[in-house]
Amino acid sequence: MDDQSLAGLEVIIPNLHWRYSGVTATNRMIAPRLARLVSAGWLGRDAPEGIARLTFGDLLRLRGLTGKSPRIWHARRNNEMIVGLLLKTLGWPLKLIFTSAAQRHHTRISQWLMARMDGVIATSQAAASYLTVPAQVIHHGVDTELYRPPPDRAALYVASGLQGKYAIGCFGRVREQKGTDVFVEAMCRLLPRYPDFTAVIIGAVTPDQQTFERGLRARVEKAGLSERIRFLGELPIAQVPAWYQRITIYAFTSRNEGFGLTLLEAMASANALVAARAGAADQVVVEGRTGILVPPGDVEALAAAIEPLMRDPPEAEAMGRRARERVVDDFGINSEARAIAAFYEKVLTV
Repeated sequence: MDDQSLAGLEVIIPNLHWRYSGVTATNRMIAPRLARLVSAGWLGRDAPEGIARLTFGDLLRLRGLTGKSPRIWHARRNNEMIVGLLLKTLGWPLKLIFTSAAQRHHTRISQWLMARMDGVIATSQAAASYLTVPAQVIHHGVDTELYRPPPDRAALYVASGLQGKYAIGCFGRVREQKGTDVFVEAMCRLLPRYPDFTAVIIGAVTPDQQTFERGLRARVEKAGLSERIRFLGELPIAQVPAWYQRITIYAFTSRNEGFGLTLLEAMASANALVAARAGAADQVVVEGRTGILVPPGDVEALAAAIEPLMRDPPEAEAMGRRARERVVDDFGINSEARAIAAFYEKVLTV
């Protein structure tokens, strides 16, 4: 960025993480919307379109632009809070904000860092309940234009080359915390009864989870379902919306979660939803209307909730339509961006 643009910069959005993660995906979705409301720049990897990109050289030059109003440094990870605090200590005119999505007790270092922020956002009331500092609750939103139902789901499914007529999806990193094993076990029980369905698992397998994934594949092979429970691995983010459009039912199986953005992505894509009570599921899902809630880690409950939707695909499609209406009305990305921008203004005036 040139010096004139840097001088007018209001918000720095750091993404200081080596791996693409759910936090990165959330950051990428909201950042371009914020950039329409405030002068914002992205610092780090995986910059999305629609927002200025900052280099670390730009960051150094900002220190020399004296006499300017404070800028927002909006962190979402501990390391980003640490960097923000260090920069502020060294003289950068920054106001520090942290977004917390975790629904668990925080470590002492996290608590120490948050206590030194100028403002904290929680993505749900449940997440706020675990904080030891005051927080503004601002729910996540989703891009309902990017995640939307296709004009012809059946045709898109046929083009995928998958077996049968319908798909059930479970997206996210393949690991126990995400409940991938619960999904696989439920599918091993249900798919033999419903030959029109195929299960699709999309998500990265980190090195520490390779043994876990091999165990799941062995379970699938033993059940004789290797062609009907498909592990597609980590896909480029641009390809993921089309996979939501191919599936009819989405299973959110996390044992614990911060918010669970895939809930909103699936609902916006008009998928029928069966969701474990983790993350923000209780706040997002209208039980029986836009989805079905089940206890986390419960294979029996998950299978029992999914089976009626497999038995009646038109009802699954109707639930998906109601789910999309819910997200469009209450969880749009632009509403989230406006709320965050208003919080920036509040912090800057204190």
